[in-house]
Amino acid sequence: MSNGHDPEHDHEHGADAPHSPPRADLDDTLSYWRKLEIAVRELLQDKGILSAEAVRRQVENMDNRTPQVGARVVARAWVDEGFKQRLLADGNAALVELGIDRGPYTLVVVENDDSVHNMVVCTLCSCYPRWLLGLPPDWYKSREYRSRAVNEPRSVLREFGTEPGPDMTIRVHDSTADMRYLVLPRRPPGTAGWDEDALAALVGRDAMIGVAEVALPA
Repeated sequence: MSNGHDPEHDHEHGADAPHSPPRADLDDTLSYWRKLEIAVRELLQDKGILSAEAVRRQVENMDNRTPQVGARVVARAWVDEGFKQRLLADGNAALVELGIDRGPYTLVVVENDDSVHNMVVCTLCSCYPRWLLGLPPDWYKSREYRSRAVNEPRSVLREFGTEPGPDMTIRVHDSTADMRYLVLPRRPPGTAGWDEDALAALVGRDAMIGVAEVALPA
């Protein structure tokens, strides 16, 4: 796995996960990268290149992003085989087909099937496809998840209630400074004939990170 590092993500804080494991990393130390961000931001504001209002609007825009954009991509791939193949070949170009921002990074889409289960981690910080999934959950940034996802992925998946078969290969993908991953989960049985909106409503954030499967409501 690659270990590229994106310093912009060292200081981000995501929404709480709906379950406890793994515990979030709550370290709020004023790191080198945080100091650098503050210094550059204040310098740009002092020179009139960037305004505090522009920063506020961008932060608000980031906070309002949700996994629904990614869910729309997954649903289209489920109903359109040609789009799915283009998505797997070039994730960024496929997003443009749907009128979705292609994002600032290379997007790699990996598909779950009956023999392979994929999951995503960033072992050094919290690199994450925010333009598709919104802010990362706290557990994704935790040291525990970042370490255990690589060393004991089946145990981590089990804590999320996900049990790939013993014969399935688990592939862990490490996001980097210039590359982000999106998991294309398996389409749940019993959804033949469903339209894209209904399918997208089934797809949650955790399935696109790879720690959960997509299932019909109980």
